[in-house]
Amino acid sequence: MSGHIIEIVILAMVAAFLGLRLYSVLGQRAEHEEESIPTRVEQTPPAPAAATPAQRHSVQSAGNVHPLPDMLPAVERGINEIASADRRFDISSFVEGAKGAYQMVLDAFWAGDRETLKELCDDDVYESFDAAITVREDAGETLNNRLIRIEETVITGAALEGTEARVSVRFVADIAAVTYDKDGAMIAGSLDDAIESRDVWTFMRDVKSSDPNWLLDETDAA
Repeated sequence: MSGHIIEIVILAMVAAFLGLRLYSVLGQRAEHEEESIPTRVEQTPPAPAAATPAQRHSVQSAGNVHPLPDMLPAVERGINEIASADRRFDISSFVEGAKGAYQMVLDAFWAGDRETLKELCDDDVYESFDAAITVREDAGETLNNRLIRIEETVITGAALEGTEARVSVRFVADIAAVTYDKDGAMIAGSLDDAIESRDVWTFMRDVKSSDPNWLLDETDAA
């Protein structure tokens, strides 16, 4: 199987499983300077010294609810239900944490870091990432991708089902993506041109759990 065919297979799997669509808008260029994106989510109060990697890196909830501007009524209602069940929930802190988690999950996927993905994702999402990474490894291909900027972060859904809170976030981001074959030759992409990626990620957490971590529960194309 040629390198180009392998590339198509990998991208198809990623699109089907993950909705990342890193190559879905080729030709739409965005030239931005790199923006500083949170690389970890701080707990409030600060995490104890013995905090696990998942506690250090997952989306956290803390504080009080401060609705964001232009929030849809149904979304605000869901947020209020979550806040009523978990008094530590703070919407602004959640959004910042979600942005940090977005970068960490993408970085882990691009690097083939299964350990980090397993900490940040539920089983179904992790298995999808794992399958795509395996295809890439079998082809001998590597990625050199960079999240240049998150242009937009919007909560599109929120609900409390029993004790399970679910919050959906739409990310619009500029991503520079390059693929190398097993010999180190570039076969796709460019670090000079960013691709616009639009995704909706859903995070979930049991509000009655002592574990404050949110897990990535679902990914879809926006």
